[in-house]
Amino acid sequence: MLAVVGAALYFAKVVPALGVWAGNAVSFLVLVMPVTVALARFESGSREATIGKHARGLRVVDVDGRSQVSFGRALLRNAVKVAVPWGLGHVVVYGLAGSASSGSVPVWLVVATAAAYVLPAVYVVTLFLGNGRTPYDRLSRTIVVRNTDPIVASA
Repeated sequence: MLAVVGAALYFAKVVPALGVWAGNAVSFLVLVMPVTVALARFESGSREATIGKHARGLRVVDVDGRSQVSFGRALLRNAVKVAVPWGLGHVVVYGLAGSASSGSVPVWLVVATAAAYVLPAVYVVTLFLGNGRTPYDRLSRTIVVRNTDPIVASA
């Protein structure tokens, strides 16, 4: 559904007419935010998991031991996990498109590109260190557990 909306906006020449920064903002609002909110809804709902986590027998719970995570904390978790790296990726793509005519890449764009790659890499590495809690789980005070595991807190 999001692809249809995005394609319609693109082919109607709405997105190209907006310019680099406004186009980036529209794509963030049309693509990134709905997905982030949907993921948070799944994790804060009665299943306590996205479709993929549910299929793997995993769920997201409060690190303090309460069964269900609030929507706000699930939204924070998914904003840091999904929206920030995805948004950075959009900034890089739109920034490159905007700087193509100048022939040089601004320093801020190099930094944003590095961050767009480093941040997800940090998330993956932290899965294999210590107790496997990622920065977005620590920030949102959540933990991913198996459906059969007792909840063991480690803040």
